[in-house]
Amino acid sequence: MHKAWDTQKQHFRVLYDVFLMRVIDLELLSPNGDPTRLMGQFATIFTSISFLFALPIILLGGGRMPMTARWTAEHFFLETTMTIAGLITVLSWDSAFPDRRDVLVLAPLPVRTSTLFLAKISAMFAAPFLAILAFNIFSGVAWPLTFSSEHSGFFGALRAWPAYWITIMLGGAFLVFTVLGIQGFAANLLPRQLFLRLSAWLQAISLCLLLSVYFLEPSLESPAALTAQENQRLLAWLPSYWFLGLFQQLNGSMHPALAPLAKRAWIGLAVSGFAACVALLLAYFRMLPKIIEQPDILPGRSKRPWFPNLGRSLNGAITLFSLRTLLRSRQHRTILSFYAGFGFVIVLGYVKVPFVGWMPSKTGISIAFLLASLLMAILAVLALRIVASIPISLRANWIFRVTEVRPARLYQNAVRYSWVVLGVAPVLLILAGGFLAGYPRMQVLGHLATMLCLGILLIEICLYGFQKVPFTCSYLPGKANLHFAFWACLMVFLRLLQEGAEFEGHVLEDAVRCCILICTLMAGAAGMRWFNQTRTGSTEGLLLEEEDEAVLVSLNLN
Repeated sequence: MHKAWDTQKQHFRVLYDVFLMRVIDLELLSPNGDPTRLMGQFATIFTSISFLFALPIILLGGGRMPMTARWTAEHFFLETTMTIAGLITVLSWDSAFPDRRDVLVLAPLPVRTSTLFLAKISAMFAAPFLAILAFNIFSGVAWPLTFSSEHSGFFGALRAWPAYWITIMLGGAFLVFTVLGIQGFAANLLPRQLFLRLSAWLQAISLCLLLSVYFLEPSLESPAALTAQENQRLLAWLPSYWFLGLFQQLNGSMHPALAPLAKRAWIGLAVSGFAACVALLLAYFRMLPKIIEQPDILPGRSKRPWFPNLGRSLNGAITLFSLRTLLRSRQHRTILSFYAGFGFVIVLGYVKVPFVGWMPSKTGISIAFLLASLLMAILAVLALRIVASIPISLRANWIFRVTEVRPARLYQNAVRYSWVVLGVAPVLLILAGGFLAGYPRMQVLGHLATMLCLGILLIEICLYGFQKVPFTCSYLPGKANLHFAFWACLMVFLRLLQEGAEFEGHVLEDAVRCCILICTLMAGAAGMRWFNQTRTGSTEGLLLEEEDEAVLVSLNLN
């Protein structure tokens, strides 16, 4: 009996380690790639954010805050923590339930289904738990000092710490349970082939919904707003305010306006937990035979190809391959939906704020539309650059190795052409349809020409060091220095966009200045293209395997 228990514990530990690493698709990584390095980068990002949030309390000290300001801070940390837990769960969508590989590998082995179930669930909850811990490691210690109730004394201040940590864990668990429940019931109620087709769309919708709610959620942190009759229907659909009431209840500072929200939080947590448990049990003990018996993909009904005919040139081949990858790969669609959703909510957020608004320039084009145009062009090219580094099927890498019969610069020209067709052209079509409907045509044409030159310049910048065919090279984590790029974009990117939109609105007022701007962007794009072609021409071939640069290490034996 004791030996069997030790065996089950060993099985659990091995499966837990494997499933935890499966949060990142290991097949995408380079042979020298370390998934823990990539996870460490994200932990560094969350820990850095937590330290910056705690810095004001550390430097200025915690003091008694007004009730509305205290509620605003409490709601901000709760909402952000819940959103992080939900995003981690949505991004690890494919690792929540067993797939065909898990069943085919583990079914012949003497591993119990219950052990497989517990290891999978433990690894799935570990990822959002670690993200919550990293985000609150500093702020969760400093800020609860200011959240204690009035006249609570020393022990009341100590009570705020466990109340805060219990609330954020329950709030994160609520979103994790909700996402798992939706995914599990969809997997059990729909035929497997239909679920696999709709699963990517459910994931993309969940991702965009989480980002939209986080950025566009109204501020209701006051007794008047929480008790207003017109806000009750809205509060019924905003779980972050439910857990604000739950925190006040656990903290001993309950306000009558928050009592109904705390009750709703307990009900929502119980319902989501029960739904997730039922969905997971059905998925593991009812769907496992279906995973083997039923095929994952069925042939389409339409026999006529609907893809455009781009010819037999290298440009057409790379463009068609990239288009098919973006339409068929779940991982690449998820990343694109993240960028699209992030850009969408930023545009809506900037439109709502009064210092940007719909303020028109003398040309008749509002600053908000110019800001949206800049954001769409930049995010489209940036998203293509990010997803192009992630392979679609690394095991088919050898096909591109044996068919590399042309110089590397021709492949780079084909990549440049495909990014213009798939990234810049759709943005220009959307902008043309939106602008020509109600703005002067000459200014609109000048703006579209500016966006075209800006898109080409961004493509040339993104092609620096990109000497490979998109979606074919292994991914080496840690090479992009995500923590530095994250802070640079967060602190500078949005402000520069606003300044750029205002500058373009000023330039479009005069045709001469508009031509000078277009010529400047064209000259920058031409210079970057010459630099990229010169750099690519000196290389022997394409880069089809990401590797760390060789470094000499001295043993200091002398």
